[in-house]
Amino acid sequence: MAALILSLVKVTDVSLPPRTKYGMVFDAGSSHTALYIYQWPADKENNTGIVSQVEACTVPGPGISSYADDPTKAGTSLKVCLDKAMTLIPAKQQKETPTYLGATAGMRLLREQNSTKADQVLAEVSKAIQEYPVDFRGARVLTGNDEGSFGWITVNYLLQTLIKFSFTGEWIHLPAADTVGALDLGGASTQIAFFPGRTIEDNSTQALFKLYGSNYSIYTHSYLCYGQNQVLKKLIASLREDNVTSISHPCYPKGYQMNITTASMYDSPCIPAPSTSAQNKTLTVVGMGMPAKCRSAIQQLFNFTACRPNRTCGFNGVYQPPERGQFYAFSGYYSVFHFLNLTSGQPLSTVNTTIWDFCHKNWKELQEEFPGQDRTYLRNYCAAGFYILTILMQGYKFDNQTWQNIHFRQQVANTDVGWSLGYMLNLTNMIPAEVPSKAKGQKFVFWIIAMLIVGLLLALVLWSIVALTYQRQFANYETIL
Repeated sequence: MAALILSLVKVTDVSLPPRTKYGMVFDAGSSHTALYIYQWPADKENNTGIVSQVEACTVPGPGISSYADDPTKAGTSLKVCLDKAMTLIPAKQQKETPTYLGATAGMRLLREQNSTKADQVLAEVSKAIQEYPVDFRGARVLTGNDEGSFGWITVNYLLQTLIKFSFTGEWIHLPAADTVGALDLGGASTQIAFFPGRTIEDNSTQALFKLYGSNYSIYTHSYLCYGQNQVLKKLIASLREDNVTSISHPCYPKGYQMNITTASMYDSPCIPAPSTSAQNKTLTVVGMGMPAKCRSAIQQLFNFTACRPNRTCGFNGVYQPPERGQFYAFSGYYSVFHFLNLTSGQPLSTVNTTIWDFCHKNWKELQEEFPGQDRTYLRNYCAAGFYILTILMQGYKFDNQTWQNIHFRQQVANTDVGWSLGYMLNLTNMIPAEVPSKAKGQKFVFWIIAMLIVGLLLALVLWSIVALTYQRQFANYETIL
């Protein structure tokens, strides 16, 4: 009877809780590689996953481009983090976990030097990943614009300036003007990306994509050879004088000394070797601790005047619309300023004074003040600090007022800031959205009515049985009489 009643009422579809999906991205940078593991619910908002970070694993050793002469080691280096990932992703879901490897400026430089070696490195890392039960989607070298735009997606996603979950339980899509800019400093390149609020005059600096049902057009540019490590190498080469066996380095602390070979000085496409450097020589680099000369030497690595008429530029003649809005600076920007204790929104005057004072300290003072600090990093913080000031102020044209719009961050919402999350977010558009599992069900009120009817029927049946039994007993009693 209850089944008959329920079959007559309207049946509705009830969504079951969506299951979790996973994805992995290797960020193969110039100095190191990291594996990021992400997860998102299978039902998506406008076909783009609501992605969160599960784990970040740093791969032991240098970046994969460093294994150009022994590419098998590039693949082997990834296994520590792959093994860890297999303990975090449920076994039954590993085969459907999309896995990507994106290589950045280190591999872009290697491809310029020797494309065959670059391809061999990519082949070996691909081979290593394919030994694991994951859905490997390929290893590729990202363009500089890819790196910049994916970093922009990451920071805006984490800040909820793309989409926001309201207190009413609905997703709110925010205007592009509310987004923030992204400043990324790597070892071999540096990227800037932001929504300019105007027409982008150079199509090569424009990135177009669709997220959460909205279209975005942003300005982005990557300066290859202007990552922190490459700039510091260019700086040493620029300080060298012909036929001199020593280099006076104004950015290294006074009392610091090291030896360097000309072969290592000119081992990058970013630093062309002079014709007189055919023979490998050993040079002595001597620290001078002279901040004014350090700043001047770094500024000479840029061209701030080469720009077409009636155009605005960043540096080296590259078109850039005027910066607007808030910016988040991460990766190398954060690492250097965090060490110098400059990530708390200090005014520009404080930043200048802090870097200047640090550069005045001699090598003995620095070692006593920062015991246990890596020697290479410690000697480079003066030059790196002035480099960041130079590129932000003279390169990207921030000034005394807009300096306060720059926020130096390593994480936002407990998630690492970088291009890999943006990469994963963008690629979820390519993964078909799963329809949430459905079950048939009736509204709760219909169940209550059905149960009441069933209860009344049962009561009626019981009353009938009792009445019939009493009637028979009364009949037997009359027969006996």
